[in-house]
Amino acid sequence: MSGILTIDSHYLGRPEFAAVYLLIDGDRAIFFDNNTNAAVPRQLAALQGHGLQPEQVEYLIITHVHLDHAGGTSAMARACRNATILAHPRAAPHIIDPSRLVASASAVYGADEFQRLYGSIEGVAAERVRVMGDEEVLDFGSRQLRFLHTRGHANHHCCIVDSGSDAIIAGDAFGLVYPALQGAGTFAFPSTSPTDFEPELARQSVQRLVDEKPECIYPTHYGAVTDIAAAAGQLIRHLDFAERLRDQAETSDLADEALEGYCRTRLLDYFRGLLDAQGTLGRDPNTEALIGLDIDLNAQGIAFAANKRRRKARESG
Repeated sequence: MSGILTIDSHYLGRPEFAAVYLLIDGDRAIFFDNNTNAAVPRQLAALQGHGLQPEQVEYLIITHVHLDHAGGTSAMARACRNATILAHPRAAPHIIDPSRLVASASAVYGADEFQRLYGSIEGVAAERVRVMGDEEVLDFGSRQLRFLHTRGHANHHCCIVDSGSDAIIAGDAFGLVYPALQGAGTFAFPSTSPTDFEPELARQSVQRLVDEKPECIYPTHYGAVTDIAAAAGQLIRHLDFAERLRDQAETSDLADEALEGYCRTRLLDYFRGLLDAQGTLGRDPNTEALIGLDIDLNAQGIAFAANKRRRKARESG
């Protein structure tokens, strides 16, 4: 029985930064997440390198619709004309009509930079998109794929348990485990990016994956994680810190850029201390550059969550 293959998407030109996963079972194939349009040639080359053609891809499975996971979906759907796209019920509408995603990302990056990073993102015909409920099972050859709805990072996020390899495709629900940051032990940290960060739900999702007792978990960022207990323990502790930071940000008198700056400084100091303790900072001077983008996104997500709680408090008061 075939296992799960890791394809380096070279997202943003960085090696081992974001993965696409390929599952081959006999003469049938599934891709998990699609990164961006720029990664599509790498995905198709990996497929053909294992003796299969795009017509033999039966499913394109999306963990969630953030663009480093789903930006290449329409291009992959065109290439793999027999494939059905499987997604969370809240994600499926954005695959069929990505206009809101495109508009939101274009507002953040600017139209020219968005085009450079992501290219043209089109909708997929509704009849090719199938929603998967929580605990719903897909039979695929001799194995079963079971879908778990896992909120905390995004409210439209799902993970997939593969009975054939005793593994879980985790998207961003099991954090970020970059190979370059692994030192004396496992180093994992959560993605608390905008706009759906909810620490309690994120902790529940981590624990739900652990409770499945898999042999391996595959986060998108990046590759196989086998020391699951160590990674989960770190993620829970870091989510606890992020929750405390959110609460401190909420009760501060800071707003907008100042609030994000406060969160970023606290996060950077926190992770510098952790990485320095395991010797990673001293070993690789590029470490801070590697985590810089995630620190920025995590700070934005925590500040957004703090502002959302402020708004709810005002409305209820």
